Amino acid sequence: MSPPFVLVVGAGPSGLLLALMLGKQGISVQVLEAADALDDRPRATHYAPTAVQELRRAGILNEMEAEGSFISNGACWRKLNGEFLTGLPQSTDPDQNPNPLLCLPLNKLNVVLHRNLASLPQVEILYSHKVTGLGQDDTIAWVQVDTPDGAKTLRAQYIVGCDGANSQIRRSLFGDWEFPGFTWDKQIVATNTYYPFERHGYDWDSNFIIDPEHWFMAARISNDGLWRVTYGEVGGLSLEELQARQPAKFKAFLPGHPDPSDYQIVNFSPYKVHQRLAKKMRVGRFLLAADAAHLCNPFGGLGLTGGIVDVGGLFDCLAGIYSGQADEDILDIYDSVRRSKYRTVVNPTSSTNIRLLFEQKPETALQDSDFLRACKAAETDPAAAADLAQAAGRLQYDFTQHYRV
Repeated sequence: MSPPFVLVVGAGPSGLLLALMLGKQGISVQVLEAADALDDRPRATHYAPTAVQELRRAGILNEMEAEGSFISNGACWRKLNGEFLTGLPQSTDPDQNPNPLLCLPLNKLNVVLHRNLASLPQVEILYSHKVTGLGQDDTIAWVQVDTPDGAKTLRAQYIVGCDGANSQIRRSLFGDWEFPGFTWDKQIVATNTYYPFERHGYDWDSNFIIDPEHWFMAARISNDGLWRVTYGEVGGLSLEELQARQPAKFKAFLPGHPDPSDYQIVNFSPYKVHQRLAKKMRVGRFLLAADAAHLCNPFGGLGLTGGIVDVGGLFDCLAGIYSGQADEDILDIYDSVRRSKYRTVVNPTSSTNIRLLFEQKPETALQDSDFLRACKAAETDPAAAADLAQAAGRLQYDFTQHYRV
């Protein structure tokens, strides 16, 4: 068999979405996944309007709704006692808001993507295929792969690393420890928790609590009462230490100050928070996208959404090359544009500003934070609201403007 046009490394949501968008254009794609099955962890949950536009282009919004996606009614900021500070509401009417903030756990998105890929004969997913090395010349790129049938070399016109934060493609291109940026000095703990926040006045779907010690986020992620509760912790603690501290943390900051018998935790995931950006997102016939290319804190809205927007842009570039509408140097534009969108993630000021937003004194938050002042102004000023909406769309870029025809 001739090599596929594109080989995607990583069967996470970004890799599967890219394969689906390319496959629907009749482009041959091979997807390699080191694990023996799709990742079924819930992980990220929210898709900003820029990401929803790409999911719409992929034709899967209706199926996402069937899996339980819903339109969030917006995000707000509160004091620890629940007092409302400001918020950014959004209409839940799809006719008025065609690209809204959507919520669906990633494992359910993976189900939708995999189901759609199964109907595309030009797309092949190979599990238990672990990349160990790579190479390229002027005409083709290749990866060395450990498979259940032994070591193999697989080739393609272009190879895309969508293999996450520990990307082997990025490591092979630049070195194991070459991922410029920094790591926060505090940990984040993400939980999926059943708890009746609505009974305590939490009528917004996403709630960010500002407090010097107990800053956290509570966001509804399903229609059956499941909430994502993500909170800051001191760094350097083991999993066992974090688990031991969790009941006291919930007692201190959740509304109602519940005991463990009052809630049910179904997922508990501590993780370090990084602000990192790869040196390049294109090296010859190799490309990087999503977490393989950049990592950022979970409260800036650039993680999942940014990865999906990467994929949409890379799809336009590769599809344009395949159809003859674009020259190969459009991939240099992809590298330049996408990296410029994330360059601030390696700037310590970015991390500091976000930390200050959550850890400042809630009594003066509206005066001390430029962002919160803008949100407050947007409540009554349509122009200010429009400015905030425009800022959210700056992640996108139309690569088709570089097509020849």
